[in-house]
Amino acid sequence: MQNPRLSPLAILVVVAAALGSVRVIDAQETRHFNPKGKPPSQYTVQAQQEQRRVLPLADRQDFDEAKRGFIAAPSYRKIMNDKGDVAWNMDNWSFLLSGTDYDTIHPSLQRQATLNMEYGLFEVVPGIYQVRGFDLANISFIKGKTGWIVIDPLTVKETSRAALKFVNEKLGARPVVAVIISHSHGDHFGGVRGVVDPDALAAGKVQIIAPKGFMYESISENLFGGNAMTRRKSYTYADLVPASPYGHVDQAIGKGVASGDVGILPPTKLIEQPIEEMTIDGVRMQFQNTPGTEAPAEMNTWFPDFKAFWAAENIVAGQHNILTLRGAQVRDALAWSKFINEALYRFGDQAEVMFASHSWPRWGKDRIQEVMRGQRDMYANLNNQVMHLANTGVTINQIHNVYQPPKSLQQLWYTHAYHGSYEHNSRAVIQRYFGYWDLNPATLVPLSPEDSAPLYVEMMGGADKIIAKGRELYDAGKYRYAMEILNKLVYAQPDNQTAKDLLADNYEQLGYQSESVALRNGYLSGAKELRDGIIAVKTAKAGSPDFVRGTSTELFLNYLGIQMDSRKAEGMKFKINLETPDNGEKFVVEMSNATLTTIAGYQAKDADLTLTIDRRELEDVMIGNAKLTDKVAAGKAKMVGNPQVLAQLASTMVQFDNWFEVLPGTKRKGSEAPKQELFLDDARFEPLPEE
Repeated sequence: MQNPRLSPLAILVVVAAALGSVRVIDAQETRHFNPKGKPPSQYTVQAQQEQRRVLPLADRQDFDEAKRGFIAAPSYRKIMNDKGDVAWNMDNWSFLLSGTDYDTIHPSLQRQATLNMEYGLFEVVPGIYQVRGFDLANISFIKGKTGWIVIDPLTVKETSRAALKFVNEKLGARPVVAVIISHSHGDHFGGVRGVVDPDALAAGKVQIIAPKGFMYESISENLFGGNAMTRRKSYTYADLVPASPYGHVDQAIGKGVASGDVGILPPTKLIEQPIEEMTIDGVRMQFQNTPGTEAPAEMNTWFPDFKAFWAAENIVAGQHNILTLRGAQVRDALAWSKFINEALYRFGDQAEVMFASHSWPRWGKDRIQEVMRGQRDMYANLNNQVMHLANTGVTINQIHNVYQPPKSLQQLWYTHAYHGSYEHNSRAVIQRYFGYWDLNPATLVPLSPEDSAPLYVEMMGGADKIIAKGRELYDAGKYRYAMEILNKLVYAQPDNQTAKDLLADNYEQLGYQSESVALRNGYLSGAKELRDGIIAVKTAKAGSPDFVRGTSTELFLNYLGIQMDSRKAEGMKFKINLETPDNGEKFVVEMSNATLTTIAGYQAKDADLTLTIDRRELEDVMIGNAKLTDKVAAGKAKMVGNPQVLAQLASTMVQFDNWFEVLPGTKRKGSEAPKQELFLDDARFEPLPEE
């Protein structure tokens, strides 16, 4: 029998890559990191100077709040992972502490990036503590009667373990008795193995509390589009752009994402109801489920004894994403606003402190209610005014140039668009309600850019004229206009390096001027790839045992339908029964019309092959610790029928390229980007953060 090498299957490779952090740049310099890089133009300098003139930079309240409660910082600023590599290094961004006003950074974004440089242990109120600056998110510790209740244990084991060790050193050693996970993004649960003792968990001495749907949402969001999300994240998180005044400066909700071992543990308790109360280790809690806000499974928490409100990631120091540009379903801005409003009316008049999984706490009822109200209005206005404009005929291709938030909101630091942007979030609102079509018949079935671009170039008089006009527009500071025509030329002539370099120059100036990291990172990542080509690095392998166990068999099988290339399946027709007796699951996997479908709870009477294997044995195959043939030979799996259908199915599977070309002419000829492997071994799982 042929070894099908499906390993239910290669899909976690894609999941892990989708969630992976690949930042490999460690040091930064004040000179430009790229020999083709340009300084800020006179127009960019003027724009930054104007921002410094109009922004209320003398307002230092956020800085006071960010420093409040500081206890200590560790002597180190670099955290190593278990393989001896750097998991985290705050000194990547030390240039932000020089006191220099950089004309390559929007002054508002530089302010936010500097605020996010706070590093160490802080007291929120007596009994509640946070470690900040160890990862993208904050990790919080609540002192119970006997131990620590940990909230959101960061992205990787190494950083959460370091945080727990530092807290125990400074505040006295205590066991972890519970972990609260606010939502289903990897930077809030991936480090759980760094704070949970497995023996204590097995003995029932540790509780893990999460919102309804946590396990499914944590894994499924990145499963089906995992490879594409990985590539998109390389732009939106500027994974390969060095930390530098000319490059990566911040991620708005934190500095960046740590690298290391990521895990997930199933909750021992799910919060099912809209409002649910419980007491752990003497600490009373009231959970507010907020599904469909910043994450599909998310919850806020009220601690009445501390008069402390935990806002999860629903309230941060700026506008978040309605559409996450690395890829995710569009969020509901109106629902987000309504859940904040509910928190405002339910807890706002009682809370004396509001803290969250990102940014810094706010103290005092007036300040808490002010921030809650401002964030509530920001998301509500985004939804309502965009839909108002849409109802007057403004389309998805115009709204980002038309919508403006009210002036009163523009004057509030905590409603500035740092992680999200008003431009792409306004488009997302229309996308949610209406989809992509702007009602112009010409855009119903448009030509692909590479097909339409040659006609544009021809009608504009050729490459020389476009480059000359592009330089003229660049010299006049009209970067978006120059981008419009140069983009056409690059699509028509992908090998025209002069055109690519000039387009990169325009992207760079737009990046310098962007307040939002979503826009800055996208522009600067594009500029780097146009200049240097795709510099591929090997992404993390997938398949940590935690994630394999947490991923349902049905999700695995559904993903197979995506991983297969239908063009390779023409004429194939078969049915496979899969049964996992230890958990009572049954599936039919059917190939028909070059399409793979799965149905749970059935077995086909006319199946070509029946595979029987316990789910726990199947997990060994998923992880890569064993082959399916090994399981059959050992009597731990049974095949009845024609095993060649598995070989047929395997022949349709595609290894996705982690580093597919985004911009024309950036894939280096004669070089192949590292690809994900079909088999899973020595695996790490590094989930995408939020966001």
